[in-house]
Amino acid sequence: MDWNFLFVSAVKIVVAFSVLMVLVAYVVLIERRLCAAIQDRLGPNRAGPFGLLQPVADAVKAFLKEDFTPAHVRRAYYWAAPAIVMFPAILNLAVIPFGSRLGDQEMVIADLNIGIVYAFGIASLGVYGIVLAGYAANSKYPLLGGLRSGAQMISYEVSMGLAVIPLFMVVGSLNLGDVIASQQGRLPWLPILPNWAVFQNPMLLLSFVIFLGASFAETNRLPFDMPECEQELAGGYNVEYSSIRFALFFMGEYASMILASAILTTLFFGGWTLPVFGLDRVATAWWQGAAQIGIFLAKMMVFILGFIWVRWMLPRFRYDQLMRLGWNRFLPLALANIAATTVWLWIAS
Repeated sequence: MDWNFLFVSAVKIVVAFSVLMVLVAYVVLIERRLCAAIQDRLGPNRAGPFGLLQPVADAVKAFLKEDFTPAHVRRAYYWAAPAIVMFPAILNLAVIPFGSRLGDQEMVIADLNIGIVYAFGIASLGVYGIVLAGYAANSKYPLLGGLRSGAQMISYEVSMGLAVIPLFMVVGSLNLGDVIASQQGRLPWLPILPNWAVFQNPMLLLSFVIFLGASFAETNRLPFDMPECEQELAGGYNVEYSSIRFALFFMGEYASMILASAILTTLFFGGWTLPVFGLDRVATAWWQGAAQIGIFLAKMMVFILGFIWVRWMLPRFRYDQLMRLGWNRFLPLALANIAATTVWLWIAS
């Protein structure tokens, strides 16, 4: 048994999980401060300097609240659902390349040849937790939220999966490291721009647009927050939950949003690459490795801020509009994009 490999992998897992939890806590704070600014109010600013300890106060409150289980719920499912919602985002950290190398260690926990297939397979498990929460509550409003979520997330998973096929046709590999390697350097026909997938050709730009739209639906964020829209469903699938179990649903949503931002960054915006100072190549020095991790996190934060901004700027779709967009717009566009990419590759060859 390779004890050194096990130790290094364990350290990577602990660090990645810790970073995810810190991001979840402070993305919530960023959203609360940003929405306050949009609505011309202050937001959290009492717990610590500039409100920076507000996530700590929220965590203490969640743990100290009474962990109440209503008598009418289906207990086993009721207890399992919050964990099932949280796990997919944590497990998908394994295949995200946060950088090239740091010292002599690759900055990915598991460099799988089918990394994106693993990511989609694990991410699709999140819907089971939400549907199970609605069923376990043994109440009509949570059940409606769970059923809505099941239909919504399954519908948009199809478009999301089809949207990335043109990218992998161009790259010729399902490995996320190979996808990043294909985006190194600058565009040959317009050197002012980096060679990121979103700039390479119109088909990949369309793939990005479809994937981005489907990501909003998969993470249950506005304008696709049908599973938990408070104005219509009294809170949706999590209405019967309190204390730390409710917090797990809350954390799962933000962890999924962070993961979606990481995947968007990896697939379409070059991951950790930036064509300056050799930062689009495998790091040969510690400072390069650290800079690449910082570049990845900065790109990811841009998408996270986009998710937040959209929530507080756009109205919610009606449910029929949401389903029509997925099946009548995104799905045909994704299929047409695959056909166009096939023709383009055939002509180019």
